[in-house]
Amino acid sequence: MKHVKLPSIRPSIFPSSQNQRPVVPPNQPFPPPNDYISSPTAVSLSAALQHYINSVFPSHGQKIHAHILKIGFKPNTNVSIKLLILHMKSCCLRYARQIFDEMPQPTLSAHNYMISGYLKNGKIEELLNLVSRLTFSYEKPDGFTFSMILKATGCASGGNFALPYCLEKAVHAQILRSNVEPDDVLYTALVDSYVKNGKVGYARRVFDMMLEKNVICSTSLISGYMSQGRVEDAEDIFRRTFEKDVVVFNAMIEGYSKSVETASRSLEVYIDMQRLNFRPTLSTFASVIGACSVLAAYEIGQQVESQLVKLDFINDIKMGSALIDMYSKCGRIEDGRRVFDHMPEKNVFSWTSMIDGHGKNGNPMEALELFNRMTIEHHVKPNYVTFLSAMSACGHAGLVAKGWTLFESMERDYMLKPRMEHYACMVDLLGRAGSLQQAWDFVMGMPEKPGSDVWAALLSSCQLHGDVEMASIAANENFKLKSDSRPGAYVALSNALAAAGKWDSVSEVRQLMKVRGVSKDTGCSWVGADGGPCGFLTRKRCNQIREGR
Repeated sequence: MKHVKLPSIRPSIFPSSQNQRPVVPPNQPFPPPNDYISSPTAVSLSAALQHYINSVFPSHGQKIHAHILKIGFKPNTNVSIKLLILHMKSCCLRYARQIFDEMPQPTLSAHNYMISGYLKNGKIEELLNLVSRLTFSYEKPDGFTFSMILKATGCASGGNFALPYCLEKAVHAQILRSNVEPDDVLYTALVDSYVKNGKVGYARRVFDMMLEKNVICSTSLISGYMSQGRVEDAEDIFRRTFEKDVVVFNAMIEGYSKSVETASRSLEVYIDMQRLNFRPTLSTFASVIGACSVLAAYEIGQQVESQLVKLDFINDIKMGSALIDMYSKCGRIEDGRRVFDHMPEKNVFSWTSMIDGHGKNGNPMEALELFNRMTIEHHVKPNYVTFLSAMSACGHAGLVAKGWTLFESMERDYMLKPRMEHYACMVDLLGRAGSLQQAWDFVMGMPEKPGSDVWAALLSSCQLHGDVEMASIAANENFKLKSDSRPGAYVALSNALAAAGKWDSVSEVRQLMKVRGVSKDTGCSWVGADGGPCGFLTRKRCNQIREGR
């Protein structure tokens, strides 16, 4: 594939909120062009439409369309396309499509403008239908068309609309078969599409074909590698990116922050980017705070909070919620509550982080008191995670009745259908309180088939209270769902049998684990040290890990 620079693809027809500025001086009356009324020609109408398209009030130009309809003027292709653009800039996609459908033979430009409008408004199904219509017309897709389709595959990959199988590969094949020579924009869209659909290997092949690697492609590929745990490959791309920007640093910081093994490197990159005079953004701080959570490094978290204050980011609602979550996971619930109480504005995520923090740090009553304040005093609608945190707090406090009330109020008061994790939480709540029979009846009465988490919660409760018979049933149901990926179920059943003195059965369970190739993950403890957290697995290996060997 040759790398030939095509003429630059037309800029987006949609205004950016950051770059909007009036094209008409404040002292000039608005609007000046009125020739289209006295002499409605294609030239005068085109000039008047262009004036409004370039203005900050494009919707004012819709009266031109009304005038065209009133006088019965039949617009040519140029006027039709400008009417189409005007309606899209006025957020009237329906009118734009009406203009498009009235064109005797829509041009490629008209198709591209409509495709771009559908993409901007998230109407992926309509976009693909229009692309299909384009393929059966006399027009052929160009680089801009292909780039819009590829962007659509990325937008729809996490949505409700089911894309055709391997659409990005089909588009790539069509690009190779056509006379379109890929430029930087098309290459970037292709790499990003492959990454967002989990095909990082294909993305790397396209990336390696590029004669000039741009930072946008590098960032996309780094994110793809990090999401698959291929840290060394991401580091290789980062090193080969010579013209770095803050976004590519953010990609590395975010990728490192997900795992305890690499979170400390996230902090190192954070420091390096500032030494190179890159100013951290809100995305940077969100990832760094996440790394502090993973490492339980609240001292570093406090320094990050201080930097947020200096840069005037501390009042951002997302930063406040992230700090609350970090302090809670580090066991510093007082610091988390301090941040929460000083937040000028709170949303459901802020309340949920604080409720969850109190519940997991042994303050269930404070968690439930916050839930009541949130819903009654502040009228904030809880989400699925909020209910899960509040119900979990009930489990730690032994408040069975309150837990039932919360569970029943989800669908009754907030139209939130309980998910599998909420059922598992209720089973755990009942099991902790010793109501095993009630927990069993609850599982049997579920409107859908119980998942592995539900059976695991019941098994844990049976182990806690020594009900071997019910534990065996729960374990077997769990094995049917995930026979080789839940070693905890085997261990819990084995421990329950051992506590009851049924050693023959214990041996049978352990033999079953060997036959099925199930092994228990080695336990690991993390201890803070001057050089960062150290992991301890067994007496034999603790020094090796501590020394980094």
